Amino acid sequence: MLSRRNFVLSSILAGSASLALPRLAVAQTATSKRLLFILQRGAADGLATLAPVADPQFNALRGALAEDYDGVGLSGGLFALHPSYENVGALYSQKQALFVQAVASSYRERSHFEGQNVIESGGATAYSVRDGWLNRLLGLIPEQDIRALALSPSIPLAMQGAQSMSSYAPTALPGADKDLMARVGRIYESDPELGALFAEAQKTRAMAGDTQMRNLRDAEKVGGLAASLMIGAGAASVMMIESNGWDSHAGQRGQFSRQARQLDALLGAYQQSMAAEWNDTLVIVATEFGRTVKLNGTNGSDHGTGSAAMLLGGAVAGGKVIADWPGLRQNDLFEGRDLNPTNALEAVLAGAVAGHFGLDPELAMRTLFPARSASPVEGLIRT
Repeated sequence: MLSRRNFVLSSILAGSASLALPRLAVAQTATSKRLLFILQRGAADGLATLAPVADPQFNALRGALAEDYDGVGLSGGLFALHPSYENVGALYSQKQALFVQAVASSYRERSHFEGQNVIESGGATAYSVRDGWLNRLLGLIPEQDIRALALSPSIPLAMQGAQSMSSYAPTALPGADKDLMARVGRIYESDPELGALFAEAQKTRAMAGDTQMRNLRDAEKVGGLAASLMIGAGAASVMMIESNGWDSHAGQRGQFSRQARQLDALLGAYQQSMAAEWNDTLVIVATEFGRTVKLNGTNGSDHGTGSAAMLLGGAVAGGKVIADWPGLRQNDLFEGRDLNPTNALEAVLAGAVAGHFGLDPELAMRTLFPARSASPVEGLIRT
């Protein structure tokens, strides 16, 4: 919760940007590695992201949605990437993207709130851990003064904890003029906490530049903004973006296509804007759980279990699909309705970030996702 002093500070800084900085953040970054984590809130349908078109049961179970993949080339011999993911598909062809199919966290119920709590906190069960796995990751990275930022009006659970974090989001509120900012700076300069917060906030606003953005709704602009905050001196090394709106209980065909196009536009703009830094970048896209295999009566799908995750970036050992495919026959499904998960999402996340930042994979697994038995997946990052 923001204190009154921090609330006043955030209010003054609201203009082209708003900030919520719960702890002191130091700006200089000592690592060239970049990590962007995108959480698809609402349970993105992994069978739509990466459709198992060669599975004999797929067409019958998915009905008209299966038509979206007509003429789409196969990935990994069995799957077809949704055609809305044009930029992601190009990265896959360049071996800079890989997909993990039939993957899920340890959560096996169907509550968005609990599922997101598990994947963000890293706890084995909902609400068993109070801080986030991205925050704990910072404590493992050997470089000091690493900077982390949420592109969001507030800091999501995955980034909350003991390590310094900040957040940034454009706003439609009018900005304070330079004279007011200078006077506020003088007021806070003798306060070790608020002085640093104020300086950090000003620096983040300067890095973002005058984007003319008033919110985070334009996906392509969000991708460019994210990159502008992750390149150059003082840039963020770790960032999280929340992608909302993946719940698709009705009319999924159009809804999923729109969501996928927006995420694809964000990723494409981000990749282009990162320029040379893309070679040292890892992007992870994941969701809290999957959706039912068979469509419901309103041509949507309900909350399920197994889904798909994507790893992208110049650092990724891409061009492949990781899947121990469970099949779509009735007896193959989890509780007779969901894609049966055969990969542990936590093992993928731990293995990916450990490889990216040069960490001990087992230590990363124990620290980020305690009380798990799965071994971290290795070989996801180029060496």
